[in-house]
Amino acid sequence: MAFVTLKDMGSNFHRLERFDGGDFVRWQRKMHFLLVTVKEYYVIVNPRPLEPSESEEESVAKTRERLRWDQDDEICRGHILNGMFNTLFDAYYTVKTAKELWNQLERRYITEDATSKRFIVCKFFDYKMVDGRSVMEQFNEIKSILDRYSQHKLALDEFIVVTSIIDKLPPS
Repeated sequence: MAFVTLKDMGSNFHRLERFDGGDFVRWQRKMHFLLVTVKEYYVIVNPRPLEPSESEEESVAKTRERLRWDQDDEICRGHILNGMFNTLFDAYYTVKTAKELWNQLERRYITEDATSKRFIVCKFFDYKMVDGRSVMEQFNEIKSILDRYSQHKLALDEFIVVTSIIDKLPPS
């Protein structure tokens, strides 16, 4: 069984592309994976443990659970903020919890992803291959566009894809 050190986990976050406002779904999936890896994602899906009422006496275990959740929430929030470019970091730094931050990002950028779906469709249908570049290089660009279709859960009939690619071939 391999043990993962904090240094190793930190290096994984270093490899994450910083979110610049584009392709939110991809960044969100990578961030989700990393937060699960460091066991911090639970603060986004689980509510904070409740404070005891004045008439109740809280057990030490409940106090520790709440304090641990608070600490993990701050770490999770920090990881999410650290995964952003400075301009977005500055815009979202004041959000208090990781869950609020995650939800605000989803509300803002999932809507923009709908427009990016339109952009991807247009990019595929407007793409033209040229003579001056390698066919394989251009094919890989088309494949990359089509991979983004699947990332956005867009379906395109195989016959249409093949026909479109043939139409995109240069005259030579």
